[in-house]
Amino acid sequence: METPGLVVQGEAASFSTALRSLLNNPQYSDVCFVVGQERQEVFAHRCLLACRCNFFRGLLGPKLGPGMPSPVVLSTVPAEAFLAVLEFLYTNSVRLHRHSVLEVLTAAVEYGLEELRELCLEFVVKVMDVEMVCEALQVAVTFGLGALQERCVAFIEAHSREALRTRGFLELSAPALLPLLRSDRLCVDEAELVLAARSWARVGAAVLERPVAEVAAPVVRELRLALLAPAELSALEEQNQREPLIPTCFLKLSLQIPDTQSKSSCLLIFPNSAPIVFLIHVGAPARNLHLRLALFLCITAASCGFHLLRD
Repeated sequence: METPGLVVQGEAASFSTALRSLLNNPQYSDVCFVVGQERQEVFAHRCLLACRCNFFRGLLGPKLGPGMPSPVVLSTVPAEAFLAVLEFLYTNSVRLHRHSVLEVLTAAVEYGLEELRELCLEFVVKVMDVEMVCEALQVAVTFGLGALQERCVAFIEAHSREALRTRGFLELSAPALLPLLRSDRLCVDEAELVLAARSWARVGAAVLERPVAEVAAPVVRELRLALLAPAELSALEEQNQREPLIPTCFLKLSLQIPDTQSKSSCLLIFPNSAPIVFLIHVGAPARNLHLRLALFLCITAASCGFHLLRD
C-alpha cells in the first residue's frame, strides 16, 4: 500500500514577493477597477480575487468572451485603501498607515474580509490618538464593531476636552454621539459639553441645511442640565432664545431644580437616622456616577421635606 505523501513548504517570502509583483500590474491582468473619487485605474487578476474573497467572486462573475472586460467602478473606496485590500488578498500581508487604516477597515468590513478586519482593528488600537479617536468611533458605530466602540469611548473619557475640539467630533453622526453623552466618566464639565453639542449641531445644520434645534433633537435629551449651576442655566436660556438648541420645557424643568451646585459639603438629615455627608465639588468632572447619585438624593430629599444643611 502506498504511503501518503509528505507536504513540504518552500520559502514563503519569495512566494509573497512574486505575488506582490503582480499587484496593480497590467501585465497578465484580466480585470480593471476604477476606484475612488479620482477614478484611478487599478489592475488585478480575476481568478486570484475570486478564490480569496466571496465579494469579488460575486462581483466579477464568470468571464464572458475574450479580451479585457469593461472596468468595474468602485467609487466609494479610496484608491489607497483598495490597493491595501488587494495587497492583503495577493500576499496575505498588508502595510497599514495611521492616516488610511480606517478606510482599509471599512473596505475589509464591506468585503467580508474578517482576517484583514481584525488586523486593522489591532492596528487602530495601537495608534489611536485624540485626532483619530472620533473618526474611529464613527466607523465602530456604523459597522457595529462593539469592542472598538468601547475602546474609543474609554479613550475619549480619558481625553475629553481634547477630543471635543477635534474635527472628528463635529462630524460624528447622532448615533455615534449618543454613547458619549450617556457616559458617566467624561472628564469635562456639563457646560463645556453643552457648548460642544451646540458646535456639533451647527456643523450638522450647515451640512444638512436644517435648523440647529432639529439636528440636535436626537441628542439633547442626554445633556444633564441639572448639573449646571444656576448662572450657567440662565446663560444657556439666553443663548437658547437667540439660537434654539434645547426644548424650552427641558430648560424650565432644569431651572426649577434646587441649587445643589456647591463647592462645600452637604449634610443630609434623615429622621431617626445618622446624618449623611455628601461632598459636592463643582471643580471636578460632574458626570461621575457617584456624584450624580449624591445630587439625586439631595434633590429628592429636599423636595420631600428633609433637611439639607450646608457648611
